[in-house]
Amino acid sequence: MEKRFLVLGSTLFCFAIILGAFGAHALKDLITQTKLNSFEVGVRYQMFNSLAVIILALNARVLTFELKNILRLMIVGIILFSFSIYFLALSDLLALNLKFLGPITPLGGLLLILSWGLFIFKLIKSNK
Repeated sequence: MEKRFLVLGSTLFCFAIILGAFGAHALKDLITQTKLNSFEVGVRYQMFNSLAVIILALNARVLTFELKNILRLMIVGIILFSFSIYFLALSDLLALNLKFLGPITPLGGLLLILSWGLFIFKLIKSNK
């Protein structure tokens, strides 16, 4: 598999760890518990799906179908879903009106669902 997917997945995974630590330590006294909980959801989804990108990229040679579009959907989904949540959770702290990001979160979630659905479909259709 192309090295770029391993690099992107690993970078997103690393950022998830950094943002998780940032949320647990730096944000706990700066934002509401509800917003902190939302922030943690973004971290959790970013971490699990970034790990999936890495695992799939490492195992691409075993599969009989192309993973590039699936991995692209996953990466864009991670960025739209998690990062829109981060910015929405931090909007008061940043003193910015970021409500326009609200519709971006479900779009990112939809892309993640589509990427996994496409992966399942291709697994079922594959000959291995």
